[in-house]
Amino acid sequence: MDKIVCKCGHVNPAGTELCESCGRPLSQHSKDQKLVDMRYEGSARRSQTYNKTIIDKIWNFFSSVKVGMWIIVAILVAAAIGTILPQVFYVPATREEDIAAYYERVYGWFGTLYYELGLSDLYSSWWFQTLVGMLGISLVIASLDRVIPLYKSLKRQKTKRHVSFLKRQRVYGEGEVETPVESLEKAEEKLKALKYNVKREGNAILAEKGRFSRWGPYVNHLGLILFLLGVMMRAIPGFYVDETMWIREGETLYIPQTDGYFLESKQFIYETYTKEESEEVFGEALDRVGSIAKNYQTDIALYKGPDDAIAGHPEDLKLVKEESIQVNEPLKFDNFSVFQMDFRLNELKSMTFHLEDKETGTNHGQFTVELSNPQSMYELNDGYKVEIVDYYANFSGFVDGEPQSETPEPKNPAFLMKMYSPEFPKGESSFVMIQNTLEPLGETAHKVKFESVETRDMSGLTIRKDLTLPILMLGGLIFMIGVAQGSYWNHRRIWLQYLEDGKMVVAAHTNKNWMSVKKDIDEVSKVTSIPPYEDQQDLDTKLEKEEIQEGEK
Repeated sequence: MDKIVCKCGHVNPAGTELCESCGRPLSQHSKDQKLVDMRYEGSARRSQTYNKTIIDKIWNFFSSVKVGMWIIVAILVAAAIGTILPQVFYVPATREEDIAAYYERVYGWFGTLYYELGLSDLYSSWWFQTLVGMLGISLVIASLDRVIPLYKSLKRQKTKRHVSFLKRQRVYGEGEVETPVESLEKAEEKLKALKYNVKREGNAILAEKGRFSRWGPYVNHLGLILFLLGVMMRAIPGFYVDETMWIREGETLYIPQTDGYFLESKQFIYETYTKEESEEVFGEALDRVGSIAKNYQTDIALYKGPDDAIAGHPEDLKLVKEESIQVNEPLKFDNFSVFQMDFRLNELKSMTFHLEDKETGTNHGQFTVELSNPQSMYELNDGYKVEIVDYYANFSGFVDGEPQSETPEPKNPAFLMKMYSPEFPKGESSFVMIQNTLEPLGETAHKVKFESVETRDMSGLTIRKDLTLPILMLGGLIFMIGVAQGSYWNHRRIWLQYLEDGKMVVAAHTNKNWMSVKKDIDEVSKVTSIPPYEDQQDLDTKLEKEEIQEGEK
């Protein structure tokens, strides 16, 4: 694309609005403006210049502020949809079929639709991550499209500018002074005293300060880009883990998402406040709720298995350490933290029964069923034995004659058993529940009778690992630096120039807080002779009002 040659001889890139050297308006649009657009110093932006290749079109699409805003709106709408129902993380189930059943049972057809559309795990979905990635790309391209030409223009700006450039500044004044050279010298000294960086070229002065505030929005963008990078890295395996595991006393389980680590729950401790301990703090609340937790913790042993250890087979484990996990006092190892988050007291561990002759009451032997892993056959005395044909951990009733289990947790155990004896070698069938026993195939001569139950406590633990946290914190810090940089400082420039016709001109520009630069010019006018200035934006507004009033008359 052809470059633009200014009357001053400077060669400008295609698309430049104001000459990089003298400031003359180069486009018809700039020439028609009463005040020049100084947002990017009239420099050539790639998105406003090239639009031929596919790369140009992609660049122009993502550099648009409107596109960026629509992406943000799409992310906000998607995030809002994700709050309508609880996400998968908060669902009290781990298996896929149990999760689907939970949404259907609790929320009906809408819950099923919500789950089937993938909205139950929205923030980890590919399309939500794509939106976040598009926002990051938009921030990068929009920043590069603006910050590079802006930096070049400010770096190369000349002290002496063409009068057409100065006249199009918002603050402008011109007039004759008696001693222009002396006035320039005194103005230079005063501007330096006001902490301006002053450059002089012949009969022209450029005083500038606070340029670094112009980079505030782009520092914001950099912070946001880092923050979004951290968010997207959470989808990469190994960078972010947030898992839940339930472990019973005495169990040794694999810790999800770890490299061969196992956890053994040795004991769960639950302590409550006594009335004497909490009378001053809780008062009547203790009487109302009955008990308030003082402490609950899990005493654990952490083991490390071999590198090829299988998650469900804790073999050849080496003890790493023993510790107590309490609320806000997690177990830490290899960038992982294991938090105590929940508990269940008195979960059924085992049930003890004996086989009895109904007629004589003779006890033919006792057996204990471990509810987490029941055996299929229990050998008793004198050839008697009991087979567990089916086990229903949380029996919820019959559907079309078939017994149902609502959850895999042993809350209401029921068993379909076969009782073998010398009299009945083919076995007798019995359906055994805690409070009742059914005989589905007719009356039996023997009966499985309940004796006792053993309970244990269960700990709800959360496993977390977050290698993206430093990136998120750095992004947030950089963003706040950019906010302060752009909010509490402003970029001020004052031009003083003695023209060949004997007049002196003063012009000024700032990106915000125009009262500050006017105040600085007033301070200079107190020590030397400079022309009076006008705020041309206020003047335009005044003239427009006068024209409207004249038209009404």
